[in-house]
Amino acid sequence: MPTARLITAFPDPHGMEPAMTSSGPEDLVITRATLDDWPVISGWAADEGWNPGLSDGPAFFAQDPRGFFIGRLAEEPVSAISVVTYGADYAFLGCYLVRPDLRARGLGLTTWKAALAHAGDRTVGLDGVVAQQDNYRRSGFELAHRTVRFTGVVRGGEELPGVRPAEKADLDAIVAYDTACYPADRPRFLAHWLTAPGHRVLVRFEDGRPTGYAVIRPARDGLRIGPLFADTPDGADALFAAVCTEAAGREIAIDVPEPNRAAVSLAERSGLTPSFETARMYTGPVRPYATERVYGVTTLELG
Repeated sequence: MPTARLITAFPDPHGMEPAMTSSGPEDLVITRATLDDWPVISGWAADEGWNPGLSDGPAFFAQDPRGFFIGRLAEEPVSAISVVTYGADYAFLGCYLVRPDLRARGLGLTTWKAALAHAGDRTVGLDGVVAQQDNYRRSGFELAHRTVRFTGVVRGGEELPGVRPAEKADLDAIVAYDTACYPADRPRFLAHWLTAPGHRVLVRFEDGRPTGYAVIRPARDGLRIGPLFADTPDGADALFAAVCTEAAGREIAIDVPEPNRAAVSLAERSGLTPSFETARMYTGPVRPYATERVYGVTTLELG
């Protein structure tokens, strides 16, 4: 079976480094991906049933434009991966894909090894599909928890007090709130995620301070919710009811961390059903964050 072997390094945006290539039976060339490559990567993700959001790409690249990689054979895209950095201590791995007709040739593993160097000595997180979890363990990732995607068609919810659409003046407060709910600061990502075309942001305030927020966005199929963060189960219920009003009659999907039993209960009470699962895994410790506030993961690709 042909394999690919890594021998050089990536280009930077200014062209100061050579392209990464391989030697041997298959000449795999790995470069940093750009937004121009995103339709190919997101198309592969859609084919795998991951249902990417329609406006995900610009927000993803805003966080770390050097963190996306694509492999080519004879100039044709065949593999992809992202290793997106957040500050000096944390990175998140996603978009790990190989074209189906070219799997089991070592192309994915070569791409993985090359891209992972971008994380440096940061702790790396990922949301791994079931079929790959043993491979991730062998690469040094340890299970933190399961995440379950719940999907279904929702009816309009009963609007509860305290929830409203976010305004421009709320953005700084939302970013500060998000910092307590995620293992890294991510203002660059949120600046795009909260304002991207088609994204609707709902907030809940009490006594002048945010106690939760939710984002609903259009995807290849239906709508995706992420994140859904709230201080309390009642707050999460109120935000989810508002989301259901926005999404009435349409299919939605939300990725729920299984240890948050209130979040699982909310999805089940709403008539949503599990469609697949992933595992949140890390290579080391992460900054403590309010896991009990996470009712819906932002995105499986960037955490």
